[in-house]
Amino acid sequence: MPTYTAPVKDMQFVLHDVLKVTESSIPGYDELEADFTSAILEEAGKVSSEVLQPLNVVGDKEGCVLENGVVRTPKGFKEAFEVMKEGGWTALDCDPEYGGQGLPYLMGTAVGEMMVSANMAFNMYQGLTHGAYSAIHAHGTDAQKQMYLPKMVSCEWTGTMNLTEPHCGTDLGLMRTKAAPQGDGTYKISGQKIFISAGEHDMSDNIIHLVLAKIEGGPEGIKGVSLFIVPKFMVNEDGSLGARNGVSVGSIEEKMGIHGNSTCVMNYDEATGYLLGTEHKGMRAMFTMMNEARLGVGLQGYAQAAVAYENAVVYANDRLQGRDVTGAKNPNGPADPLIVHPDIRRNLMDQKSFVEGARAFTFWGASMIDKAHREEDADADGLISLLTPVIKGFLTDKGFEYATAAQQVYGGHGYIEEWGMSQFARDARIAMIYEGANGVQALDLVGRKLALDGGKHVMAFFDLVKTFIKDNSGDEEFDKAFLEPLKAASKDLQAAGMYFMQNGMKNPNNALSGSYDFMHMFGHVCLGLMWAKMGKAAMDALAAGASDTEFYETKIATGRYYMARQLPATGMHLARIESGADTVMALDAANF
Repeated sequence: MPTYTAPVKDMQFVLHDVLKVTESSIPGYDELEADFTSAILEEAGKVSSEVLQPLNVVGDKEGCVLENGVVRTPKGFKEAFEVMKEGGWTALDCDPEYGGQGLPYLMGTAVGEMMVSANMAFNMYQGLTHGAYSAIHAHGTDAQKQMYLPKMVSCEWTGTMNLTEPHCGTDLGLMRTKAAPQGDGTYKISGQKIFISAGEHDMSDNIIHLVLAKIEGGPEGIKGVSLFIVPKFMVNEDGSLGARNGVSVGSIEEKMGIHGNSTCVMNYDEATGYLLGTEHKGMRAMFTMMNEARLGVGLQGYAQAAVAYENAVVYANDRLQGRDVTGAKNPNGPADPLIVHPDIRRNLMDQKSFVEGARAFTFWGASMIDKAHREEDADADGLISLLTPVIKGFLTDKGFEYATAAQQVYGGHGYIEEWGMSQFARDARIAMIYEGANGVQALDLVGRKLALDGGKHVMAFFDLVKTFIKDNSGDEEFDKAFLEPLKAASKDLQAAGMYFMQNGMKNPNNALSGSYDFMHMFGHVCLGLMWAKMGKAAMDALAAGASDTEFYETKIATGRYYMARQLPATGMHLARIESGADTVMALDAANF
């Protein structure tokens, strides 16, 4: 059976050695002293490993069951949800005005990684609630906030987001769900939504659905979409629960993974809904949820890779197979452990260098969200908007790849359910699809985000890389191992952007056919930047006489590996991009 131990020391390294949180100007970061963050992370790690992780396989095997319109969650889930609520884990970074603890989003992200690694399906119940909370917090009226947020913060009530319909996923302008005004400020919502995570369950008293629908008589397409609050149970003026609303579960989806989360078909039959935000501006309000959700999904990708890697390392050290070609390492045993073999080392180093780089990238992204919100910093908001599709797309593609790579270390045992490795791969697979499939993320990056504000934010990213290289050059060892590969990769990324500018206008397919490669290239450059920052932080710590030399030397060695073996992939992606659209678009549809 798999195990999970939270990587507290690695997280502390990112927070304090790399991001240097207490030196930041972001309000609230000065309180994130190492002892304080350590106490939170240690306790969260304990809850994750002792309460959530044992239920991961239970959720996978039992799944959720629909009985008489009510979804029954797997054994132990309700009790674990109470532990989460009592410990305040659902309220960590929420507004104190509504019962939250007011910690930075960065700390919620760090704790979230642990809980996703321990039990991704379970964590989705509170994760979706947090997204719905954020949308109401940003766009709701004072009355709506007072009515819904306190109990959503505590997770007495949970939340969902309802976008997809049977005939439309990405193209939400095609949606058919209708909202009929009632003249009293309410609307009657009618339609069907599918793939609704945590759409119905038995762990909260009420479920607050956020539903996209079209107000009758509004504009066609996406410009006519509005967002509505549709509670499972009506809420009386005093906050007590009233009658059941016209919303029901049609079925639970049979899925490849995340069996412990109830993915529902939701039917709205003239359900009472309340407009959230402005008429016909539903996508603006929904994107408050979706940008946060997309960073959370990127986190899911690398968090599954992280727990899979942790278990693969244990197996590689325990499993005896073959002999080291340079001489026996376990002469008294029948064979040497798997970890002596170079190809196993390559596999594990791929995983390790990705996971640690992805963690730093995601934490950095979370700090930008904090900067954008807490300082109302438009530049930080623009930069994280640019990087969100990279975080979501690249980290989930690679997260799945490395969850299966960890499975590979086990050989045939990785394919057998007894060892639990297949669950990590199956659970990780959804992260590439939901919250905007990764191909759509790539199109968003190239088609919209690069040109945002006249290309200001992508130029700011290149300046950031250039400034880091300039400010930290001069040490021959560091320059050769970290800065030169980063500089080369950044040049590849700039060359790809230049190709799009020169060739995308006359034939947009030249840009769009290279968008997926560009997203991955951008991801590699971001992880290269993170590893350069981590390498510098580790070298500085050693120079300052840090006692745990092995920890910092391991960081440097892992970073060297990424820069030498992974970052050169930017050259391959550039070559693909510069080959243009002709080969991609050559076949007629009938010839596929």
